[in-house]
Amino acid sequence: MSYKNNAISSDDPKAIEKLTEKLQKCEELQTLMKKANAHYKKYGTVKGCEGISDEKAENLDMSARSVHYHWEKQPFPSYHITNNGAEIRRIKKRIENLEANKNTEFVGWKFNGGEAVINEDKNRLQLLFDEKPSKEQRETLKANGFRWAPSDAAWQRQLNPNAFYAANRIDFIKPENGERPTDLQPKEPKKSEPER
Repeated sequence: MSYKNNAISSDDPKAIEKLTEKLQKCEELQTLMKKANAHYKKYGTVKGCEGISDEKAENLDMSARSVHYHWEKQPFPSYHITNNGAEIRRIKKRIENLEANKNTEFVGWKFNGGEAVINEDKNRLQLLFDEKPSKEQRETLKANGFRWAPSDAAWQRQLNPNAFYAANRIDFIKPENGERPTDLQPKEPKKSEPER
């Protein structure tokens, strides 16, 4: 049996566009569910509710009256609305993070025996070594989320702030100037405190 994977990868160049589209659908669904529940509460049926066909309304009415599906007597149980609301907040946060990463100009560095390179096209932090790392070094790289990419002849991981935090933990790729990889990266402007 095969499953359709609807996941939106952060590596996808159209990730923000796809997430925005998904967010719009979730928001429309949220509005529709609330409207259908309010209509059912007022009239005892979903028929006549704007945006819902008579066939769909009949199914929702039957579901609302059935004890088998849920204890709430409304077409859309409150947990559907709550879960969809959580999904809306999650997608908004993800879009915000992707936009922040997109607007951040990460920088690479040289280390003893190689160089850390920012590959924006592939959305990767890549580590290029002059010589093959030792077995112990390779294990350390793997333990910190770096993977060997033969096509690029580099150890790499997804380009995001976590990649630099992982690089901080690896002594043999520390920048030559003694700073930590996170210290080299531009700082995000602090968000202003909300008014109370």
